[in-house]
Amino acid sequence: MIVVAGLGVSGTAAARVLARRGERVVVMEARKGERQVAAAEELASLGVEVVFGEPVAPPEGTTLVVTSPGWRPDHPLLAAAAAAGIEVVSEVELAWRLRPSGAAPWLALTGTNGKTTTVRMLAAMVNAAGRRAVAVGNVGTPVVEAVLDPADALAVELSSFQLHWSRGLAPHAAAVLNLAPDHLDWHGSMEEYARVKGKVFERAGTVVYNADDELVARLAAPYPGAVGFTLGVPRPGQLGLVEDLLVDRAFVPDPRTTAEELASLADVRPAAPHNVANALAAAALARSLGVPPDAVRQGLAAFEPDPHRIQTVAHVGGVHYVDDSKATNAHAAAASLAAYPSIVWVAGGQLKGADVDDLVRRAAPRLRGAVLLGADRELIRQALARHASNVPVVEVPGQDTGVMDRVVMEAARLAEPGDTVLLAPAGASLDMFENYGARGEAFARAVRRLADADAGRGGQG
Repeated sequence: MIVVAGLGVSGTAAARVLARRGERVVVMEARKGERQVAAAEELASLGVEVVFGEPVAPPEGTTLVVTSPGWRPDHPLLAAAAAAGIEVVSEVELAWRLRPSGAAPWLALTGTNGKTTTVRMLAAMVNAAGRRAVAVGNVGTPVVEAVLDPADALAVELSSFQLHWSRGLAPHAAAVLNLAPDHLDWHGSMEEYARVKGKVFERAGTVVYNADDELVARLAAPYPGAVGFTLGVPRPGQLGLVEDLLVDRAFVPDPRTTAEELASLADVRPAAPHNVANALAAAALARSLGVPPDAVRQGLAAFEPDPHRIQTVAHVGGVHYVDDSKATNAHAAAASLAAYPSIVWVAGGQLKGADVDDLVRRAAPRLRGAVLLGADRELIRQALARHASNVPVVEVPGQDTGVMDRVVMEAARLAEPGDTVLLAPAGASLDMFENYGARGEAFARAVRRLADADAGRGGQG
């Protein structure tokens, strides 16, 4: 009997696939909401038993537990399984074991930020080469279902949660984009978080790493022939930038003497530094599969960035308004802030215990003002007082979603022509919004109302 922990997207997919293979499957789920009941009814038609209630131990006869990404290792069910000698695996590990003969190669990537963007860039590059690639994993489609799809390649986004419970993954190539403190409440320490991320390299055919990230470079150091990517001029064995060109000096006949142009900065949208790094990482993974340079360029040209990731909303009165609501931690916000020279920063939300001092200290020379909202805005205000005391700060209190109109109004008041009003919150959104997308939409609507009002005044405001 196989126990599946949780009726989330990956758990439901795992139960479905296992049942269709003839396995006896029991799903254990603590919550009994409308969505969970609907999923249980669907699975019941396949012979899957769903047990509601807080699970504390696997049933008698359990031979394997497939856990969902959010379940911590110290959860009673998982701890009891480990104590009983029952193997616990992720849905990703299960997918790897269930691959059919001749399955598509995996191009896997992980990191703190940029995973979804990079995996979608990668799929676009492989598709531009005339092969069919599917972006899967933490990005949306469960891997356990995708491995049954006759694609030519799987571009697999992996979270640290998924990697924690994965042991046998041996992707064709694997990349780590960047590392910064995140999910430390789950992993216990930064060292453990980094170690788990580094598991993606252990059996990879080609190791791809961010040569500009010291911690990532240390993870890649034990692997001879690892391919680095850098925002500087690439050395042999690296991809990087030469003036405004993305250049490959790794997947070429003689890296010591030759290089190939892959694309230009104009092909990367937006061409913010961290997004260029994403493009280089995607290119390295694609090149490991033999994707030619022209397909790298075509893939980048065809790629459409997801909403709320450094997305231009409008230009109003000479001021650029940008929505990067997806910047839900300090590392992501730092990358966003580094993309613009003169910023009125819109920040705040739930910091989840993160320290923002380093973020504010680095960004201080670029800040022309800050407008703060959300539950932990006071912590950001204190950091600004310590490291950017000359920057005017406006706090907008309140927890209702209508706060965003006041936020945008205050930001417009602080901004001057040539400035960028940047929503890069550095915190989660659930204190005020359903998700980061809802926060970004609220910002965009408020900016559009500002633009309409400005147009009504003849653009004089």
